[in-house]
Amino acid sequence: MKRFVFVVSMLVCVSTVAFAVDLGAVKAKLGVDELVFVKRDTYQSNHYYTDHINGCRFFGGNICILNLNNGSVREIVDSMKHGIFGRIDLSFDAKKIVFAWKEKIGVGFRIYEVNVDGSGLRQLTFPPDDEDARIKKYKINNAYQHHTDDMNPCYLPDGGICFISSRCEFGILCDAPDLFTTTVLYRIDGDGKNMQKLSNSSVSEQSPSVMNDGRILYTRWEYVDKGAVSAKCLWAMRPDGTGSAEVYGNDISLPPTFLHGKAIPGHNNLFVMLGTPHYPQSGVGTVILVDTNKDIRTKDPMTYITPDVDIRGEGGFNHKVDGRWVRSQNGPLFMDPYPISEKLFLVSHNPDKHWKDRTAWGLYLLNEKGETTPIYDDPGTSCWVPIPLKSRRVPPVPMTVIDERTAKKNLATVIVSDIYHGMEGVNRGTIKYIRVNEQIPRPWGARRFWGGDGYDQQHATISKDTNLGLRVQHGIVPVYKDGSAHFVVPADRNIFFQALDENHMEVQRERTFVNYRPGETRTCIGCHETPKDAPLGRRRVMEAIKHAPSKPGPQPGEKTGKRVLDFAYDVQPVLDKHCIKCHSGEKPKAGLNLSGEMTRLFSRSYESLIPERRGGKGRRSFDLVGPTIGENHPKTGNVHYLPAKSLGSHASVLVSMLNPGKVKLKDPKMAAIAEKLAKKHKKVKMSKEEMIRLTTWVDANGQYYGTYYGRKNIKYKDHPNFRPHQTVEQAQGLLPPIPEDKR
Repeated sequence: MKRFVFVVSMLVCVSTVAFAVDLGAVKAKLGVDELVFVKRDTYQSNHYYTDHINGCRFFGGNICILNLNNGSVREIVDSMKHGIFGRIDLSFDAKKIVFAWKEKIGVGFRIYEVNVDGSGLRQLTFPPDDEDARIKKYKINNAYQHHTDDMNPCYLPDGGICFISSRCEFGILCDAPDLFTTTVLYRIDGDGKNMQKLSNSSVSEQSPSVMNDGRILYTRWEYVDKGAVSAKCLWAMRPDGTGSAEVYGNDISLPPTFLHGKAIPGHNNLFVMLGTPHYPQSGVGTVILVDTNKDIRTKDPMTYITPDVDIRGEGGFNHKVDGRWVRSQNGPLFMDPYPISEKLFLVSHNPDKHWKDRTAWGLYLLNEKGETTPIYDDPGTSCWVPIPLKSRRVPPVPMTVIDERTAKKNLATVIVSDIYHGMEGVNRGTIKYIRVNEQIPRPWGARRFWGGDGYDQQHATISKDTNLGLRVQHGIVPVYKDGSAHFVVPADRNIFFQALDENHMEVQRERTFVNYRPGETRTCIGCHETPKDAPLGRRRVMEAIKHAPSKPGPQPGEKTGKRVLDFAYDVQPVLDKHCIKCHSGEKPKAGLNLSGEMTRLFSRSYESLIPERRGGKGRRSFDLVGPTIGENHPKTGNVHYLPAKSLGSHASVLVSMLNPGKVKLKDPKMAAIAEKLAKKHKKVKMSKEEMIRLTTWVDANGQYYGTYYGRKNIKYKDHPNFRPHQTVEQAQGLLPPIPEDKR
């Protein structure tokens, strides 16, 4: 067979394999004369977010314009065709193209802009001044040298440009070699000036686009007490980074990744996106329409435009063949859906070859029935990111009111209307406090230049089989009788809350986070709200608003509410005082050793209390601490909504046995065990302050270390930087709190 490039009513043979295209019909459906797109060999990435890390194997390509009148293609940036072109965006007036470009191995992607006729080429972002020193310090291999990368640009309605960048210098939490880097959202002015970091996520954000209401739609990967691979969902924020909010997918396990989301023209509730695996591919998969007027806590909003392609588990793709789902690494697969309407899309499509075939991807039309119509392909490379070359309405610029007083203090204000909203099964009056926590990204500066500190994909170990991301506490704030609260939180941090009862025990946990920008004021209705939730119907003045915003403060027994959560410092002294008389030595009672004797990375007590999630020897038939979330086991799943008292103190056998009558476990079997243990431990009388230390640790998902920094393997016990107890400021730092030569 032969391959053709296409002209209306005639075919010109150029290679092998053929499909005929009526470009006149394509033009009529699209209503444009030209398409802009990218030529580039297929990325060879092993994860959806690692194109810039290990995907750039083959260089060469260009930004191209396809003429639908005569089938001709013109390349517009010939001076850069030796490099790799990443994602592109077209300006609202259709006169300019912004794009990411990488010249060669060893340098990062940068943002450029060019006129559609190829004139006016200019570079908008540049390497940081210390790029060479960074590479020298953090380089692991020759393919990716830990340079910074600026990618995925899109034009903003205020004249700026949004993009993702690894300038944040964070590492992916489940990557032990610290090769994989996090990208978060940044913005610049149209001339490249005034670069700002808009978010602070611990793991990668991807593919920003602009919604019809002027907000930025993007993919956010997160795992705050969730399976590490599951939640890559759609979020939105204003162009200045305020108002970040979930759009869809925070409770959806499969597909694991929602990528390249775009708003359907004329709609604020309809979106198209790709459903993709987490690995081993470059963010390709199946096309899905999302209707957020439906319940976003379910799969109801999703309609598969390509229903015979799905991701029903990790490690590849599923295709329906003769009514059966078959595992495969080959097409049909899709990329870069661009919505013309809710029934018609431009896509990059690979009909039948392996996903990483260098030349398999061409430009197609896709309709709502999943039917494809070929438009163009190049026999020597692949084609990506098709965009109609026509002007669009500039969306409105969402307005943000900033309080300059709190902005100067790098704070934001939070108002909770009614914390009981969405908190099923909890009686009014139960919640007395909100505990303010933060998940801290792991900086490149925590890189180990020595061995032995790793555990289960953590190279800077934080916990044993629980959370991979470090969490710290900022303190508690009061909840008023009507369920309202009014308080300040640190800005530009990954903040999440715990609702506490009168005993400072967690009743409900926020298993996600919010980045609050300086001076921002955010109001939430209550717990587990969705965008469809309306403000409370009854007219009332919230009790909390009658008072100045609270500052997070200490719990009883704490000198300050802002502190790291450190098992050896917080919990072990309580165990030493009340437990090790019976639970230590060669034959501890019940086989439970609660001594502080150090193990390779932890302590006897911690390893006794936190079971080996992967089925290690000596695992008990029940978890004494209670249900903890293993962010690494299982990697997928573990994202579904959990009702109040499913986690933390009110689900803990340990806490229940020490607080008979105050904690009633839901599980009858666990309640019976706790009652039996309570009788055996009736002489154990902890003070209120000691109990709060213990329950705060339980509510923190059983974290061990309070910092990424310091040497942790017992073989370094004589080192001056062995297992340090640090301040929150030290734990938050992008660089080690002590000189490099003393680490």
